[in-house]
Amino acid sequence: MTERVKIAWKNITVGFDGRKPVLKDLNLEAYEGRSLVIIGGSGTGKSVTIKTALGLIRPLSGTVEIDGVAVQAGHEDDPGVAQIGMLFQSGALFDSLPVWKNVAFRLLHAEHVDADEARTRAIEALEQVDLDAQVADQRPGSLSGGMLKRAALARAIVARPKILFFDEPTTGLDPVTADVINKLIVRQVKNLGATAVSITHDMTSMRHIADDVAMVKDGQILWRGALDGVESCANDEVCRFVRGESSEE
Repeated sequence: MTERVKIAWKNITVGFDGRKPVLKDLNLEAYEGRSLVIIGGSGTGKSVTIKTALGLIRPLSGTVEIDGVAVQAGHEDDPGVAQIGMLFQSGALFDSLPVWKNVAFRLLHAEHVDADEARTRAIEALEQVDLDAQVADQRPGSLSGGMLKRAALARAIVARPKILFFDEPTTGLDPVTADVINKLIVRQVKNLGATAVSITHDMTSMRHIADDVAMVKDGQILWRGALDGVESCANDEVCRFVRGESSEE
């Protein structure tokens, strides 16, 4: 059966202030209901790739399409972007708000859900990522790093998005906590039936959460394929990157 394309980056070129383009005629597809992990060295354009799909960056040329409709950069009501839940690398929770208001931020301010219902849904989302309801009234500053990540994941899933983006989801976590986050990500993506796109330097995380892998190099897709293609070294350069091996002899 042919996979349905959920997100398509078509001939995307992105540059800033006349400098060398970060992305150069990049083409990539994320399939519905599957988890795509984008890997590559620092500064290769992984984050920029996600930001174009979020409508945060307008490409110099090319389009990003969600469900076949071009994303309109800078339009908060873009119907494609409205389907997205995002887990930021730092968590990006507001210290001045209790955890439940952080989790329910989209419900309260974008969807204008009643506060009582928003709190109920926030607590449900917290429980889905294995946080007790009592965490709801705590401030982010009182949480451990792992709890902050789980609270941020709860915020990403609370609106039941059809697309989930994960930006370095295990950065800064110890191996045991990172394993917990990886398992929660897999569980929630499956529960929602969502399309997931992640960027990561953590190859253990990639192996846990990926159905498909794409490697970015020099602003283009060097290789894209199923996870087992990475493990079987279908591309030598991807294989070396995943193993942490230099190309120099």
